[in-house]
Amino acid sequence: MSILLSLETSSRVCSVALHRIADGSLLGQSELRLDKSHSTHLTVIIDQLLENTGYAITDLSAVAVSDGPGSYTGLRIGGAAAKGLCFALDIPLIAIGTLRALAAQVAAGTAWPENFLFCPMLDARRMEVYAALYSHDGQEVLAPTPLILDANTLAEQLAHHSVLFFGHGAAKFQPLLGEQPNAGFLTGIEPSAVAVGALAVAAYHQQEFQDVAYYEPFYLKEVYTTTPKQ
Repeated sequence: MSILLSLETSSRVCSVALHRIADGSLLGQSELRLDKSHSTHLTVIIDQLLENTGYAITDLSAVAVSDGPGSYTGLRIGGAAAKGLCFALDIPLIAIGTLRALAAQVAAGTAWPENFLFCPMLDARRMEVYAALYSHDGQEVLAPTPLILDANTLAEQLAHHSVLFFGHGAAKFQPLLGEQPNAGFLTGIEPSAVAVGALAVAAYHQQEFQDVAYYEPFYLKEVYTTTPKQ
């Protein structure tokens, strides 16, 4: 049986999922909502998920990873784990955009999704977010971009469309819009490996694979580092 393992480490949630490649059915999922736990717990919950579903790591046919944007550290941990598994098992690596997966996750659970545009927002500190816009069927309306939030952000889109905002960056935007009738806000939405895996199954059938040796996450912005004083 061909099985796909998906990893989502772009946020504080460390999430993994298994899908059957033939029909896209979900075989199992596990997540840990504990800050800064990815480096110590990711491989543990992968092993536990495989054991709980009755599979071995050698049963994997591909690994998918949430590609970013998101936490720099989280993306590096997920990317390194995915690359290590793919290299060791000689299987394909699939990268799925974090914002795209989050939008698909919400659209799948929304009544009359064709009536909305979907805007995932991930906190990028201060009044900045990583955001994108998608239609209900996953078409990209606005490519992932860093946005500085103010009362006029996405004003053109809100003038013509009903937009659903979600993700841990959306809470900063809601007070700026006031009573904008075309804006809806959803709370408690976190990135999930289940959504990553669902999109990755389709990518597998299209053979949309990454070069394992040279793959790097999509950070969207340059990683900011400082030089120690001593």
